[in-house]
Amino acid sequence: MDFSADIILENSRALLRPLTATDADLLLPAAADPELWRYTLTRADDRASLDAYVAAALQGRAQALRYPFVIIDKQTGRAAGSTSYYNIVPHEQRLSIGYTWIGTDFQRTGLNRAAKHLLLRYAFDELQCERVELETDARNHKSQNAMRQMGATEEGRLRSHRPTQGGIRRDTILFSIIRPEWEQLRHTVFGAFNTARG
Repeated sequence: MDFSADIILENSRALLRPLTATDADLLLPAAADPELWRYTLTRADDRASLDAYVAAALQGRAQALRYPFVIIDKQTGRAAGSTSYYNIVPHEQRLSIGYTWIGTDFQRTGLNRAAKHLLLRYAFDELQCERVELETDARNHKSQNAMRQMGATEEGRLRSHRPTQGGIRRDTILFSIIRPEWEQLRHTVFGAFNTARG
């Protein structure tokens, strides 16, 4: 994966473009709900913590550890949230999708699924991945249900996996999608986005 490239992904519903330092201004309205950050590793619901979140994401890109995107809702033109590729292992043809959050106003609108379509399509079609992983806090049942509904397979629980807010270590639920499953999911779960631009 070329971390220096400006990767722009677009379908009928969403536009993903590389996160930049100035995007904190655009993301602040979507990030302001504290409830968004209940199960995340860090918070970003005020200006200082959002600036720190953006800086950490950009540092991850500079170190070739993470490729962060801004999610633009094409129906409103507004910045709705952010998502990233990380744990990128080219020689094993796998990566993870995560650090994903979408503002409350954009939830249950199909935007998250549209963004996942773009990330999965690029991972399998352009990066030639054989496996894409997704992780979530074991307490975050809403996120787990969303992953199941988009066709990801639950693989198990990673105990005491990562430090999270409040000085505790969280259990992580691991999901994946592999290439043969993607070939079907692109036409079923994500079929609405298979347009000329999607």
